[in-house]
Amino acid sequence: MHLCILTQYYPPEIGAPQARLSELAKFMVKSGHQVTVLTAMPNYPTGQVFQGYGGFVRKETRDGVSIIRAYIYPTKSVGMIPRLANYFSFVKSSLIVGLLLLPRHDVLITESPPLFLGISGYLLSRLKRAKWIFNVSDLWPESAVNLGIIGEGLPLKMSKKLERFFYCHSWLVTGQSHEIIQNINARYPDISTHHLSNGVDIEKFKPEMKSDILSPWKACKRYTAVYAGLHGIAQGLDQIVKAAIELERKAPELQIIFIGDGAEKQQLMKDVEVNGISNISFVGPQASETMPQIWASADIALVPLKQYIPGAVPSKLYEAMASSVPVMLIAEGEAAKIIKDSGGGVAIQPNQIGDIVSKMVFLLNDEKSRISMGISGRRFVELNFNRYTILKRFTQFLEGKAHD
Repeated sequence: MHLCILTQYYPPEIGAPQARLSELAKFMVKSGHQVTVLTAMPNYPTGQVFQGYGGFVRKETRDGVSIIRAYIYPTKSVGMIPRLANYFSFVKSSLIVGLLLLPRHDVLITESPPLFLGISGYLLSRLKRAKWIFNVSDLWPESAVNLGIIGEGLPLKMSKKLERFFYCHSWLVTGQSHEIIQNINARYPDISTHHLSNGVDIEKFKPEMKSDILSPWKACKRYTAVYAGLHGIAQGLDQIVKAAIELERKAPELQIIFIGDGAEKQQLMKDVEVNGISNISFVGPQASETMPQIWASADIALVPLKQYIPGAVPSKLYEAMASSVPVMLIAEGEAAKIIKDSGGGVAIQPNQIGDIVSKMVFLLNDEKSRISMGISGRRFVELNFNRYTILKRFTQFLEGKAHD
């Protein structure tokens, strides 16, 4: 079988879709299949094309995977016009490059968001005569509406029509959470769906990876609470900043470490400076190879969302749990259910600053609970979110269906 993956995001970028799709590609190659990835010049989340890349097209090979990269207009702006320019530049370039360079293949997976990439995915699948899988990592435009990125009007109406078209013209729609699949099935009961969950490499992320990697950033404090990932609108890191003011007094031995980059980072740094907050350290993005050490070395993992976003389950949740680190989840929905079912941490509703403070103090003062939560979380992901098991199941599914 020849699989093509069309995605705006791929390594060497760091992030959830990058890790999930690259692991799928590598697994498929190891299973004896051919994989081609059509992706953008790496630029996320800095908004600048990475050194060594650029131009309109570039070919390379990683881990036996053939990668074709096409032009993209890079930006880290959250403004509507630059964001749309970013999305549609790759829609156009991926379609042109795909038509010229993409070999014939059996299955084409298109990653969404961005939703608009479905335009290129649909056309390429038809022109290359491939079965089309539309993979939904976030419900869009629903998530964009919830976050206030899109309001009522023509853009929303057009986005909903596109979403419907893509779902109804896919051979299969996959989703990374049960909530996403349930949402799609409720609206479009006649389409075929498959739960392609996020997961974690439990041999890579494990408590034995603990080290002193956090020492330069912990300001000689005894405890660390770590957030690692995108500093964007959806993450709502301002909640942690607000809680940090009171935590300086109630938990003086705690240092909060923000690792990563994104559109909101500069504002967060400004807020910390203006409020004279000393218990937050800002660290730039770290290589994916160091993340197992970072998570295993934290005392508490911070996994916040700004508000309830249907279907959203941050991948860092699985990585922290696999590392036997208790999770402070600030979210509702499926992510909160995972914490409750696993016993791997505490779940707090978004924007409840007092609860964030009190639960943090509780976790710091109760070592026995921290250890117990860490063990429970690890056991839960071993049973339910082992990436190897997830990818094997999906590969076997494709092997059985691709030639029907």
